[in-house]
Amino acid sequence: MELPPLQAGTLYLVATPIGNLEDITLRAVRTLRDCDLVAAEDTRRTGSLLKHLGFRKPLLSYFQFNEARRSEEILRRLAAGEKIALVSDAGSPGISDPGERVVRAARAAGLRVEAVPGPCAVIGALTASGLPAGEFHFVGFLPRKPGQRRRKLESLLGVPGTLVIYESPFRVEKLVGELAELFGGRHVVLARELTKLHEEFLSGTPAALLQIMQKRKLKGEFVVLIGGTAAEPGAEEIEAEEPAEPADTADPDPEVESG
Repeated sequence: MELPPLQAGTLYLVATPIGNLEDITLRAVRTLRDCDLVAAEDTRRTGSLLKHLGFRKPLLSYFQFNEARRSEEILRRLAAGEKIALVSDAGSPGISDPGERVVRAARAAGLRVEAVPGPCAVIGALTASGLPAGEFHFVGFLPRKPGQRRRKLESLLGVPGTLVIYESPFRVEKLVGELAELFGGRHVVLARELTKLHEEFLSGTPAALLQIMQKRKLKGEFVVLIGGTAAEPGAEEIEAEEPAEPADTADPDPEVESG
């Protein structure tokens, strides 16, 4: 079956692997191959991905500190009929990564935006966590300042469903300590190094998870999931258990981080 060509003047939001390079979709490969330009959060990382896929494309840097200027340039090029793929370092653009600003501007200008779905750490962690997925609230990264973090966490106490938070390895133990104070009776899951060789899920109360973290240093990017209140299904309190050694099935790329 002959696939339709990319449409002129379209911004394609292309999800890229969060670890295992085999997770890229056929549609994502075709979009990256056939577009006129790739706007990338990190051109070096995206260049490595394109090299792995076997082709090169013109690259334009698009990251947090040049979003305004680059958005204007991208809109001009879209208006001229170019086909532009937007990618972040890993996962779906706009999910705790640059992208939201240019999408909003493109839609306001009447330009076409199309999502090319694929790997996403939120969904990967949620579906494999064992926590209820019928209703969940994605928080993204918490504020770094202690007072703001505390207020944000307190505001989430009454939010129904599973909470999903992104956290770095440098602050994850601090976060679990904060959860022990505020969400002590909840079921918490730490999803680490998703899709990579050392992918791991640690599950239990915050206090029990802290005991594990004090025994060994946990590396990698984390998705932290917090179960609902005790009245909600699946929120029962359990002791943390360390999983068996993970199977050697992933194809990790040390240059790719969860996102």
